[in-house]
Parts: sequence; C-alpha cells; structure tokens
Amino acid sequence: MDSRISLDAASRKRRRTGSWIVASCFTGSLLFALFQGGKLAYMLFMIVFLLTLYLMLGRWSGIASIRGKRLMEKDQRMPGFPAGTSIPVCLQFEIPGIWPLPYVIVKERLISHRGDAHQFELTFVPDWKRRGAVSYLTPLLRRGFYRFAETVCSTEDVFGLFEHQGKIDAGDTFAVLPQTVPIREWNELMRYIRGSQFHSHTTRSFRETTQINGVREYVYGDRISRIHWNATARTGTWKSKEFERETLPRTIILLDRGRQAYGDSGLFELAVSAAASVLEYGRRADVPIGLLSVGETSFYLEPGVGDAHYRRAVAHLTGVECDGDGGWEIALKRVGERLPRGSFFVIVSPRTPGEWPEAARWLSSRQMIYCQLWIRPEAAGAVSQPARLGRQDYWVYPLSRLEELPGVLGGRQA
Repeated sequence: MDSRISLDAASRKRRRTGSWIVASCFTGSLLFALFQGGKLAYMLFMIVFLLTLYLMLGRWSGIASIRGKRLMEKDQRMPGFPAGTSIPVCLQFEIPGIWPLPYVIVKERLISHRGDAHQFELTFVPDWKRRGAVSYLTPLLRRGFYRFAETVCSTEDVFGLFEHQGKIDAGDTFAVLPQTVPIREWNELMRYIRGSQFHSHTTRSFRETTQINGVREYVYGDRISRIHWNATARTGTWKSKEFERETLPRTIILLDRGRQAYGDSGLFELAVSAAASVLEYGRRADVPIGLLSVGETSFYLEPGVGDAHYRRAVAHLTGVECDGDGGWEIALKRVGERLPRGSFFVIVSPRTPGEWPEAARWLSSRQMIYCQLWIRPEAAGAVSQPARLGRQDYWVYPLSRLEELPGVLGGRQA
C-alpha cells in the first residue's frame, strides 16, 4: 500500500514538472513571436505549438481504458498449484484509440495471505492493432493463498515529460497447495481396518449413507431411485447417484500446530505436507479420513470421502499457520467424545507421547487406536524406523523428509 501511494505521488510530481516545462516553453515562444516577429520567431512558435499539442493529446492515448486478461496454466483436476514450483503467467492487453504509443510498461504485484509481495515489471510495444502481451515466471512459491493487486500499465511521450496510466484489477486469486508424496499403501492402517478386532463391523464398514457423494455411469440393475435425472438430462447418457459410504473405524488426522513444539518453520511445513499426503492417500484408497487441526483456533472436519471433502481439508492445510501456544488435549477430548470407541487417530507432531501423557491416557481409556508421524530434524538420531512405543498398538513413524513417508508407512513410492 505504501509503495502504491509513493508511486502515485511521484507520478503527480512528474506531471506537474512536465506541465511547467511545457507551459514555460509555449509562453516563451509566444512572447518571442509577438515581440520579435519574423519568420524564425513564428517558425519556432509553430514547432513549440505542435509539440505542445502532441504532449497534451497524449492524455487521450487510450491507456487509461486499457483492457486485459491474465492466463495461468493449471491442472483443472487440482484445486491449486503445488508448492515449490514457479508458475507461468501471461498477460494479454488491448488498448482502445488510435494515438500512437511508443511502448507500455506493465507493473504487477503478487501478494500472499501472509503479506509477502513479489513485484514484476515488464515492457511491450503494441502492434498495429494496439495489442500486446507479456509473460513471466513467478519465483518458487511456498504454500498459501495468493492474489494479484492492480496491474498498472503506463506509457510516456517520446520526451519522457508526461506519464499516462491505466489500471486493470481482475481480482485473480489462486492457492499454492502443500507438497505431497504419493503413498501406494499403508500396511498398518489397512491391517487395522481389515483386522479381526473390527471383523464384527465388517458388514457395516462400507454401508451406504443417504449423503450423495457424486455421479457415476448407470449400471444395469440400478434401482430407479438411484438414477440422477439432472445429470442424465444434461449429458444425454444414463447416470446414477453415488452415495457416500460410512467406513469403520473412523480415521482422524490430528495436526499439532504448537509454535514452541516445532521451533523451525521447515519442520512445520513437513508436518503439513505429511498430513496432506495422508489425506491424498485416503482419497485414492476410498478411506474416510477426517482432520483435526489444533493451534490458536481449532479446525475439525468429519471423516469423509470424495473430492469435495478432500478440497475442504486441503484448503485448510493451504492457509494454516504454526500459531498454537498450548497443548491439544482439550480439543482432542472435545472431538473424541463425538466419535465411537475404537476410532483411529494419526497424530502429526514433533512431540513424543511423554510430552502428552494426559492425552495418551484418555485415548487408551476410550479404546482409541493411534499412531504418530513423529516430525523430527534429520540430525536427531535415535529412532529411524517405525517402532512400537510403550503399548503394543501404538506405532511411531519417525519422519525427517517428506520423501521418506511412503517407506516409513510400510509401502513403496507410487
């Protein structure tokens, strides 16, 4: 905001200076022609007059009414761009009018939800149709939500005395999603879901609910009540409703956002990426997974499946910050009371169970099964492989780099 005000002030000062120069030259040449007379005086006055006319008419160059659009290539299947990548941006412009323009300077500002700003300045020469385009690559962007501020387009006369501006505010926004790594399988989780201790729930573990999760192709034998008539009319082919399936046990990712627990912002980014990777695994494996994120404020999303559910969870992880000052035991109990006994918790935290004994006792008393993705620095040493700690059904998965996640969960990278 301050830079924008300073730019406007500089532009006004420059305009005033140019106006004084032009007015002085015009007045001087006019007085010279009136009092001196002669061909030389009148020729000088005509030259100054034409130049003044050219400079004044530059205000109607059309730059103030410039139109444009911003193009960004994105995978339409994803709700945003992956973190750690440069994004190609193309700006296309069209300038109304007929007054010649020597060149156009384009200034862009990209602002994140944290307040960080990236500035870009480019130049193009309009073609005979008064159109032009510029392209650039953003720097490597970190996770977060981004928006473009007003795009300022400016041009000058050939003498550099006057600057004329136009602005475009398309209001474009986009998200840079947490980095993820593909997990082909998670042996312990699948063994837990299919295990004998939940065998009695098997008939209910994939029971359909009345919640519509999406649309699929019609299969011979589907009941008439399952037909999605709107989708059938829109596509011209038979479509059936796909209902959300209720899976037991309920699986919850608990993301610890304690500020003091991490100490290093890189470790927190690793925790967010690990949580996002497990969510992605649940989406592909059709395993309903919820999210409990505890920090300055808590966020809870019930376990579910489908793209809409996944987008809600990832949207939270995209903008989440390491802002917690206390523990997460109270939020865990508040959510846990709404879940059936035997639910499965995936705790993503740099703290060991010895640092949250009260929560561990409460989970055990409720017969909750839990494991931990233990976020730790690479040089921490000690445990480097998955291990059971304390109790037989508690597994800890040490994680120092995101690339290690498929291996420590017992699967292979996809």
